[in-house]
Amino acid sequence: MTTTELIRQPEVVAAGYDSPTARRLEKIWKTTPGLLGWLTSVDHKEIGKRYLVTAFAFLVIGGIEALIMRLQLARPEQHLLSADQYNHLFTMHGLTMIFLYALPVLSGFSNFLFPLLLGSRDMAFPRLNAFSYWVYLAAGIFLYLALMHDRTPDAGWFNYTPYTLRKYDPGQGMDIYALGMVLLGVSTTVGSVNFVVTLLQMKAPGMSINRIPVIIWGTLTASVGNLFAVPAVSLAFFMLWTDRNFDTHFFDAAHGGHPLLWQHLFWMFGHPWVYAIVLPAMGIVSDGLPIFCRRPLVGYTLVSMSTVLTMFIGFGVWVHHMFATGLPPQSLSFFGAASIVIVIPSAVAVFAWIATIFTGRPVYTTAFLFLAGFIFLFTLGGVSGFMTAAVPVDWQLTDTYFVVAHLHYVLLGINFFPVIAGIYIWFPKFTGKMMNERLGKWNFWVMFIGFNLGFFPMHWLGLIGMPRRVYTYPAGMGWDLPNMITSIGSFLFAFGILLFFINVFVSARRGARAGRNPWDGSSLEWSTPSPPPSFNFVVIPSIATRHPLWEERIGEGEAGSKLEEGLLLDRGKQTVSTTALNGEPQAILKMPEDSWSPLLMTLALSALFVGMLYHWWWFTLAAVLASVAVTIAWLWPRASLGQTAGEHHG
Repeated sequence: MTTTELIRQPEVVAAGYDSPTARRLEKIWKTTPGLLGWLTSVDHKEIGKRYLVTAFAFLVIGGIEALIMRLQLARPEQHLLSADQYNHLFTMHGLTMIFLYALPVLSGFSNFLFPLLLGSRDMAFPRLNAFSYWVYLAAGIFLYLALMHDRTPDAGWFNYTPYTLRKYDPGQGMDIYALGMVLLGVSTTVGSVNFVVTLLQMKAPGMSINRIPVIIWGTLTASVGNLFAVPAVSLAFFMLWTDRNFDTHFFDAAHGGHPLLWQHLFWMFGHPWVYAIVLPAMGIVSDGLPIFCRRPLVGYTLVSMSTVLTMFIGFGVWVHHMFATGLPPQSLSFFGAASIVIVIPSAVAVFAWIATIFTGRPVYTTAFLFLAGFIFLFTLGGVSGFMTAAVPVDWQLTDTYFVVAHLHYVLLGINFFPVIAGIYIWFPKFTGKMMNERLGKWNFWVMFIGFNLGFFPMHWLGLIGMPRRVYTYPAGMGWDLPNMITSIGSFLFAFGILLFFINVFVSARRGARAGRNPWDGSSLEWSTPSPPPSFNFVVIPSIATRHPLWEERIGEGEAGSKLEEGLLLDRGKQTVSTTALNGEPQAILKMPEDSWSPLLMTLALSALFVGMLYHWWWFTLAAVLASVAVTIAWLWPRASLGQTAGEHHG
């Protein structure tokens, strides 16, 4: 039977996860055991878990850096750190939390869950998926190479020029930051392409665009935003590197450059990036609340549209960060208005979540507590951001601790609490074990109280005039007590995170066994065993509604979804491709086997950037040639092994 015939007249079979068919599929899809398999695996579930573990490792590093800073600021006129040491620590903390934790941890969820939520057996480009992880890991290691040099980056994560030009900031630290961010941009870009194509092409038959979970909408929107935003900051960092190494003077005013150009390029990326690390987290909330409220999300269509609209407007508010730079009043008026308007789609989501809770029957699990806590933090962080949308207020609050408070409520509270909720929700699917609910509730309350105790007083510090980015302060300014409270709260919050890690490790070893659907969820991932097999689904499901596991309960859909019968696709590593809008089957894809290419390409790129850093030009040329060779090997056509599907170069 040809591929076209198979699509039009599919081989419809019924097979369970304990059937001979499932065992045959497991042999086809299973990664080779041992170190070899670990290095070459393209299994989206393994890659997702690696993202999560690596991102949490960077969270620990960034958290330790933050605690050292809070020890320095706990009392006035402390000398635990010098001003120079504080600047280095402050910068490494910012770039670690914002670039190496916040988005990669969400990529971990999306990598693991995307095919399971969409009813597919893998991502659209499995090898590109592995490549994105290896490059992310390489970029993180590259950025921390600065610890081996005389200077780490010390100009803040925002890296403003002209302070970062070589005559003001000598040493290798700033060059490492610039090149490391370009390398990290490669990972973010290829990962974003993979998420977009996976959604458009790899959905289960019948899964039209209005039936996908909200977390898919959040990741799609963030990925599209990254495809436009990341090139801006990659270009800015590359221009900075050439300024520092080849005297190109893009940002040097003394030679005709423009320092403010850096801020435009950086914040064209920076503000959409905020939504890129928030919208997928909001998707976790939108899909998690219905599970524990025992009802579908109120206003699904409005929430999905507001997700897209938030990113769209987000590209028009980057000057929100530049109100104090002396721009023309007309510019300030436009961007101030845009900064106020962007509150509206966020408010739509908040009201939808509250309505879902009040019209449902909430089950007060640990995950639900984190989701509800997020709504509180989201509202508070949104209000403080809304205040700075007014230009006169922003002028008063710019470069004070009020902005630090808002930043942490937005980037840490609004990202971290949904992430922890997501771990509690999908930990059974990750590991096959349940997390301890009693320890989980202690975990929530310690974190929630510690977070607000640590960061809410910063609002007051800003209002009474404490500037940000200072390493110490004099006594008698009224800043002593709020800083001490903030430091105590920060350590309490860190203790809550420690309780979370204890729960994860203990539950992974001794947690109760989880069934397929321990939370009684409605989406497709809960129809698979916990943890899912390497092939995800024995047969490709056919979807008729937005809640395939709740159809009988909520009376949704007449035809009914078919989860245990459908396309078998067992002639090798195969999955189905469907149309973007309606989810109609259009092709059968042969997915690539495990491969060395992603790791080898990462090593070649890493060598390229190392050569650029140290000006080893022959080494750089060799790395370029190696990259070309690996690319050719990656894309080289392979034998079809007698399969009817076309080769898929993922």
